[in-house]
Amino acid sequence: MVPTGKDALLRVAREGDAMKSKFVSTVPAIALIMAGSFGFAWADTSEVKLPSPVIVAKTGKHCKDDPHCFNRYHYSIKPAAHVAPGQLFVLETRDALDSDLTFDSKPQDVAAVNLNLVHPLTGPVFVDGAKRGDAIAVTIVDIAPDDFGYTTIVPGFGFLRDVFRDPFIIHWELNRLEARSKDLPGISVPMNAFMGTVGVLPGKPEIDKWLKREKALADAGGAALTPQPVDALPSDLCGTNGTAKDECVRTVPPRENGGNLDTKETVVGTTLLFPCFIDGCGLFAGDVHYAQGGGEVCGTAIEMGARVTMRASIMPGMASLMSTMHFEGGTQLKRLAPASFYAVSGLPLKPEGEVPVFDTYLGGQKIAPLANLSEDVSLAARNATLNMIDFLVKEKGLSREQAYTVVSVAVDLNIAQLVDVPNLGVTAILNRDIFKP
Repeated sequence: MVPTGKDALLRVAREGDAMKSKFVSTVPAIALIMAGSFGFAWADTSEVKLPSPVIVAKTGKHCKDDPHCFNRYHYSIKPAAHVAPGQLFVLETRDALDSDLTFDSKPQDVAAVNLNLVHPLTGPVFVDGAKRGDAIAVTIVDIAPDDFGYTTIVPGFGFLRDVFRDPFIIHWELNRLEARSKDLPGISVPMNAFMGTVGVLPGKPEIDKWLKREKALADAGGAALTPQPVDALPSDLCGTNGTAKDECVRTVPPRENGGNLDTKETVVGTTLLFPCFIDGCGLFAGDVHYAQGGGEVCGTAIEMGARVTMRASIMPGMASLMSTMHFEGGTQLKRLAPASFYAVSGLPLKPEGEVPVFDTYLGGQKIAPLANLSEDVSLAARNATLNMIDFLVKEKGLSREQAYTVVSVAVDLNIAQLVDVPNLGVTAILNRDIFKP
């Protein structure tokens, strides 16, 4: 007789209970058999560890106190560590100014900053097996921020150095979510950290080439930093009594070896590709930025010390395919894009009689009388920056110094077009997501 109605439901329930009981009693036995067969041990997953990375630790208060820190480039700088291809390594880095700035620092402390100390770099790291003529692929695995960061206006430095002549500082409280400052209430800048300075050591041919071309530019009155042995590190090589003081080049300009690239897209998850100019490549990093606008117009981003985790692989014989650093990634650019924005534009226009500060070395006889310059991207970018500063002052109630620093950390300067002569176009795009209670 086939049960129906309530009897059928009771039978299904009893069979379900029986199967459940059988399953509960059987699974632990199976698990124990498997554990015994494969030698598994019962342990919390936090006890399972990867191989320890190579750590290039920070020691001492400043770069001069740290044997693993230098602030000039030369091919004879000794490695701070060796790593195998694919091996994780950690570089503990210092802020870009190698400064004593704190939450209590005042503008006069900024004015006293010694720019001869720029940039304190951690390394170099010798990648085992890499040779001159190879390339290395360096993947950024993690960046752990310090608790404190700063954005400064340093007199005589920055894109608008002729406009903003007084020292200024924003003090930032940092975590992995956001940067906040009592100096900029109502503003929250998300963490999009990257290494402002990262690269490889040059060889002698590169040093000779750079010295020649930069001296020629300096002799013509251009903005070029020739070797400066005062406060140069390593001191025995690059200092005032150093054996190679006239060959140790400054770290301020980026060059074929990478260096002070200030490329905000090179965040965690991206891979940077460098040609190798010496055996082992001599990889270094420092000047980490918590966040930066495209342009870093005031001369600083949100500057901080950090712990940077990376790994490198060798690309044999590939240096000939790249004249400068390349980089690649996945969805990083999408994540960097703001959910909401406001933008202004700039054109290469100026008052008659004025010579832009970056054109003064070319002379002003032709430039000064003109109100419109031809194909001048720098002038267009300058005007886009000034237009955005005006917007932030008028619409957000910021001081001009506050606005300048906000543009430096949260506004992207983009080239709109390079063909509509004479007026090439630049846009300044503000991330409106930063304005929060």
